[in-house]
Parts: sequence; structure tokens; C-alpha cells
Amino acid sequence: MKLVTAIIKPFKLQEVREALVESGIEGLTITEVKGYGRQKGHTEMYRGAEYSVDTLPKIKLEILVDDENLQTVIDVVTKTANTGKIGDGKIFITTIDEIIRIRTGETGSDAI
Repeated sequence: MKLVTAIIKPFKLQEVREALVESGIEGLTITEVKGYGRQKGHTEMYRGAEYSVDTLPKIKLEILVDDENLQTVIDVVTKTANTGKIGDGKIFITTIDEIIRIRTGETGSDAI
């Protein structure tokens, strides 16, 4: 089992979520986060004063999948989240040792 963590631009969330559902991926966790990479932030004006925004809003998706669905998730996220511009995001893959569904006590793939 793998945990796919994807950091994407906020306006791509709906498109990515719909594409995942269409490809048969049922569950994901969505978190609003802030960060920066090569984008480095930007400057904005507020009431005539210029100020620097060092972090940018992003969306963090966490998707737990069986190993056989891993490539599907990677393909869907990379295809739908891509704008071709800096700041499109990253995908991290983590191996998961065990999963336990709290309500039923199911473990492993049954708990996904």
C-alpha cells in the first residue's frame, strides 16, 4: 500500500478530484496549505502599501491506494494538475506498513 501526497494549485482541485473519481479512486484527504518552492512568493498592494507574500496557497491531497492503483493515481494527478507553469506542485510516494479502519477493525487493503 502507498500513500500518495500531492501538492497542487488550488484552482486545479475540482478537476483533479473529478478525474480521480472517474478513474475509480474513491477516497482522499484534502488540506489547505501554504508554501513556496521556486516561485518564492510575490508582492501585493494593500491600501496603497506594498508588501511581500512569502508563501503561496496550495492544496495538499493525500490518497491511500493499493500498489496496483499507484500508477493510475500518479498519471491522473500529473495530467490534470499540470498547467505547464512554475508552481504546479509535487507528488510524494510513501510506503504504508499497516492500515486499520477504526469503525470495523478491518486491516490492510480491506481498510482502504
